[in-house]
Amino acid sequence: MSNVSGVLVVDKPAGMTSHDCVARIRRLYGTKKVGHTGTLDPEVTGVLPICVGHATRLVEYLQELPKRYDVVMRIGYATTTEDATGEITEQKEVATTSITRERIEELFQRFIGEIEQVPPMFSAVKVNGKRLYDLAREGTVVERQARKVTIYDLTLHEVSVEQGMVDVRFTCTCSKGTYMRTLCVDLGRALGYPAHMKLLRRIKSGPFTEQEAIPLGELEEMAAQGKDIFRPLLSIREAVSFLPSFQVKPERAKAVLNGLTTGLPGVEAEEGSLICLFAGEQLLGIHRVCRGEKGLFAKAEKVFPSEV
Repeated sequence: MSNVSGVLVVDKPAGMTSHDCVARIRRLYGTKKVGHTGTLDPEVTGVLPICVGHATRLVEYLQELPKRYDVVMRIGYATTTEDATGEITEQKEVATTSITRERIEELFQRFIGEIEQVPPMFSAVKVNGKRLYDLAREGTVVERQARKVTIYDLTLHEVSVEQGMVDVRFTCTCSKGTYMRTLCVDLGRALGYPAHMKLLRRIKSGPFTEQEAIPLGELEEMAAQGKDIFRPLLSIREAVSFLPSFQVKPERAKAVLNGLTTGLPGVEAEEGSLICLFAGEQLLGIHRVCRGEKGLFAKAEKVFPSEV
């Protein structure tokens, strides 16, 4: 098996699950240690960071980061799945002239910040040990607990009329676990109409953008042509470069790698936040910032051997 490590920023195509992408990366790189950092529905495209080898230890941190999406909401009918793949459950003629940019932008402001969402039935959330989408396929609808999520930004791009319905294209920056499908339904309801998510593309996941993402098909083509498929991999050090860093003295490096706590003199950081400890160019580990009697110190969460 391969001992390759790094983060691959994949541009996921439509028609594949995130698990399908992971399976293909396993085959391409010859390793079982592969994991993605945030599920995308099969018809959704865009940025899917995939961790390979030792980098799978970063999954729990990367999946917690905010995401950014390009969204098209269609106002006029609702579906069983809250997106364009479902069956129509409700339809209403839209007074198209009433859906103005000003009205939508005013509505967006009401959705900025912490909001509550009820997960859709067609989702991977578990209720009493069963996935909601499995229950939905059986025709069972169960009560779901509302969850708190955060909308950081909503930016309107276009409002257009098509076949007596209104399409609203916008971008949304949000916390992990936010359902764009449900957001579209809730926005439509606030406007007085049934709605669903027509199209969705993730354009950013944490620090990773669509500009640096490589289409999965292109990567497979590179492999078929004998080209270097390791070049697109970001090193662990590059993948965590969005975190603040602290240089420890060379003689302290061994203690850090052994998991001992380390003082952070001169560091201004929020207690509970993450920080990377380095010895020169070597990444020693990811640490949690704690406060003690002598000030801030770093408590090890993940340490990395020098070979990664």
